[in-house]
Amino acid sequence: MSLDAIPAVGHAPAVALRGARLAFGDRVLWDRLDLSVSPGEFIAVLGPNGSGKTSLLRVLLGQLALSDGAALVGGEPVAGGSERIGYVPQHRPVDAEVMLRGRDLVRLGVDGHRWGAAPLRPAERARRRAAVREALRQVDGERLADVRLGVMSGGELQRMRIAQALASDPTLLLCDEPLLTLDPAGARRVSALLDRRRRDAATAIIVVTHEINPVLPYVDRVLYLVDGRARVGSVEQVLTSQTLSGLYRADIEVVRGRDGLVVVGETGPGERRRR
Repeated sequence: MSLDAIPAVGHAPAVALRGARLAFGDRVLWDRLDLSVSPGEFIAVLGPNGSGKTSLLRVLLGQLALSDGAALVGGEPVAGGSERIGYVPQHRPVDAEVMLRGRDLVRLGVDGHRWGAAPLRPAERARRRAAVREALRQVDGERLADVRLGVMSGGELQRMRIAQALASDPTLLLCDEPLLTLDPAGARRVSALLDRRRRDAATAIIVVTHEINPVLPYVDRVLYLVDGRARVGSVEQVLTSQTLSGLYRADIEVVRGRDGLVVVGETGPGERRRR
C-alpha cells in the first residue's frame, strides 16, 4: 500500500525496497514494504516504538539482512561501510571532560576507518581537510570547529554529528531521531539544515522521528509503520483518522492541537500519541 515517487529521468532511485520483509522468528516488524525514494526527496519515518523504524535504517546501512525481498541504494545492493551513505545516530550526551573538538568529530566522517593505515599523500590530506571545512560550512558550524564536544549544547553537538555524516558527500542521509532532546528552536534549525542539504546536493533524506512538527515544512512523504503494516504517502494522506485506524485496526482519531498533530485512540492501554 504505497504511493511511490517517480525517480528523476536517468537516475536510479536513492533507495528502492521491493517486497521487503523483516522478521525475527515469529515477530514480523514489517512485510511487503515497497518504497522508492528519489534523489533529493525528504522522507519522515513514523510509528510507535518497536515498529521497526531504526531497523529499517540498519537494513539500508547493511547491518541487518532482509528476511525477504530486495533493498537497493543507488541501484546497487546495500553494503556496509558505503561512503555514499551518511548516518546520524540517536543523540547521546558527551561527558564534559571529553577533549575531542568539533573538527575532530567531523574528520571521523572522512577517515575514521583508517586507524593504523599508511600515511596519506599531501594532496589527499589537503582534500580531506577541505571536506571537513565544507561539512562544517554546510551546518553553519565553522565557529564550533575548535570547541570541545563536552561543552557544546545539544543542538550544537547534533549539528556536528550531521557534519560528520556529510563529510563523505553522501547521496543518502539516514537520521535516527536527530531532533531528540533538542529545544524547539534547535529542532527547527536542524530540520532546516537537512532540507538545505537535500536541495543543494540532491541528497535523499530519511529521518526517523517522533517529533513531526519541525520537519513538516520540508517532508515530501511519510512512511508510517505499525504492527507489521506500512503506509506511504503525503502527510495529508497518511496522518488521518481513517488511515491510522486501518493501520492500527482500531478507532483512531487525529486532531490538530496547539502543539501539533495528536493521535488519540486504542493504540495501547491508555496510550495517547503525539506526532
